[in-house]
Amino acid sequence: MDNTIRRMTTLLRAVADPNRMRILKCLQARPACVCELVQALGLPQPRVSRHLKTLRDAGLVVNTRNAQWVEYALAQVEPNTPQGHLFAFLRDWLEDDRQVIADRVALDKAHRTRQKTG
Repeated sequence: MDNTIRRMTTLLRAVADPNRMRILKCLQARPACVCELVQALGLPQPRVSRHLKTLRDAGLVVNTRNAQWVEYALAQVEPNTPQGHLFAFLRDWLEDDRQVIADRVALDKAHRTRQKTG
């Protein structure tokens, strides 16, 4: 199978899951650690970590160590790549969705809690 087709299939599979889409929309708002995403999305930590690995393998998210935390953020991609086209599409998509709004409110709350506890 052609490598380009394989990469596109990996990318499309990565966004075909509702929870991974929720993670992307949260990370579109701001970077977050796994514990914040767990709290915001109400999903078990192993599941969030597995979803993040799938998104990372597809080139959609990156992670960086920040003291004791590992923070995840949307990858910085070139506009003319498959990931760049996908991000352009996702930028405005689902912005008024109740679940996305609720997830982002919960993410902000989780972030404030983490900041207080250090």
